[in-house]
Amino acid sequence: MTGFGEAHRQQDGLAVAVEVRAVNSRFFKLVVRTGDAYGALESHIEAVVRKSIRRGTIQVNLTVDRTRSPEDYKINTDVLNRYRLQLESLQKQWNMAAAVSLDALLALPGVVEDGAGATIDPTADWPLIAQTFEAALENLTRMRVEEGRAMAADLEANCRTATESLGQIERRAPRVVDAYRRRLEQRLKTTLAEYDVVLDPADVIREVSLFADRGDISEEIVRLRSHLEQFGTMLKSPESSGRKIEFLTQEMLRETNTIGSKASDVEIARHVIDIKAALERIREVIQNIE
Repeated sequence: MTGFGEAHRQQDGLAVAVEVRAVNSRFFKLVVRTGDAYGALESHIEAVVRKSIRRGTIQVNLTVDRTRSPEDYKINTDVLNRYRLQLESLQKQWNMAAAVSLDALLALPGVVEDGAGATIDPTADWPLIAQTFEAALENLTRMRVEEGRAMAADLEANCRTATESLGQIERRAPRVVDAYRRRLEQRLKTTLAEYDVVLDPADVIREVSLFADRGDISEEIVRLRSHLEQFGTMLKSPESSGRKIEFLTQEMLRETNTIGSKASDVEIARHVIDIKAALERIREVIQNIE
């Protein structure tokens, strides 16, 4: 399921900003972007994210800023002195009268060292970072809940479509054997009349029985109806059941395909197509839910 959440917190000179983006995926994948000093917190971040999200590709951006003090910076006098000596040597070679500017020396690479990164303790900052993450995930969850409601409505509509088509199949199934018997008797009477042969009713009964046995879809109807009822129950469950629904949908497709292959009837085949279309739509949607 898709969604976006962000949060900001400030405390004791520390400013934390968190952005969390979720996009659809069958599996869980976490991508974390932080500053170099906070890379060690990735396992902590994953633990927090997994409390709220089980499936999807999750992108996390963590930004931490702290109030700087003069003690965070240090002048490297050795580097500064080497720069000065080299520049003075060049001045003599080039006969330059101008003195070397201290401002220019301080701007050279390596003269002023930023020691703040070396003194950062990520674990000490984690409590505030964790609070910010949880707030961002709450915002993300609200957006995902809205999307979930829309997806649930779509799933329920397709489940109703499949159930209605299954009802049509169930009502039609008993008449298929009778229709086959009438067609068989008519064809045999027409063919045998040319040879003046009497039709033995036992032969017709045997052939119709074989047809009824081969085309019996009563068990498949019962199982598919049970699966559809379980599907409706899972949709109303407060627990995360995306994997269970995915498996159940596969079973429903299998039963539907069996009904289509066993039932030699045009009307049933039409309803089978309607059920498969609804189940395919369900399968697409459930790839995006937990």
